[in-house]
Amino acid sequence: MRILIAEDEVELAKGLKFLLEKNKFTVDIVHDGAEAVDCFHCSEYDVIVLDIMMPKVDGLEVLRHIRRSKSSVPVLMLTAKAEVEDRVAGLEAGADDYLPKPFASREFIARVKALSRRNAGYADLVLSFGDVQLDCNKYELACRGDSVRLNNKEFQLAELFIQHPHYVFSTNHLMDKIWGQDSDADMSVVWTYIGFVRKKLRQIGSSVEIRTVRGAGYSLEGQEC
Repeated sequence: MRILIAEDEVELAKGLKFLLEKNKFTVDIVHDGAEAVDCFHCSEYDVIVLDIMMPKVDGLEVLRHIRRSKSSVPVLMLTAKAEVEDRVAGLEAGADDYLPKPFASREFIARVKALSRRNAGYADLVLSFGDVQLDCNKYELACRGDSVRLNNKEFQLAELFIQHPHYVFSTNHLMDKIWGQDSDADMSVVWTYIGFVRKKLRQIGSSVEIRTVRGAGYSLEGQEC
């Protein structure tokens, strides 16, 4: 597995390289966005780790360039910018996951491993409900020829709902299941990501929807084929 780390803090980049190499990854490091773009075009990576605040070209613009190139390589945004608006900007630009600094080394390794498994050559797996198909290798939702890519948490939510249609999930259940009991994230993150998945279902023209069950939670509803 080959990882690209684009991080302008030299010592941090070296530390992350050391951690990943201990876990049997091959790692390239660069310290500005222009170098990150060059490396992206010169090598194949299983995961790219991007800092937002970098010289020459910032991480968000590097990410947009990667997605404009039609690459589905998983991208983890690693940054000190932890405000909700910054997270949303990164995710809407095509990031798969977001880890604000400071962070625990074990969490960083776990997230990189989770993202790297997408490119590990697992057997094809497509889940479906109603007029929607979820490609679990490509992290894509599709409906009648239109498709849209999901980031990591969007995929986990979509997978859970499609595996259990009509089941009502409480906000607390979703928080524990997707983010974990030890997460520092606010409960509002669930509402935010439900909104993201709803938007993408509408984007591909699906009749399937995540409905709010007042006082109870959310359920996936639609006409079954």
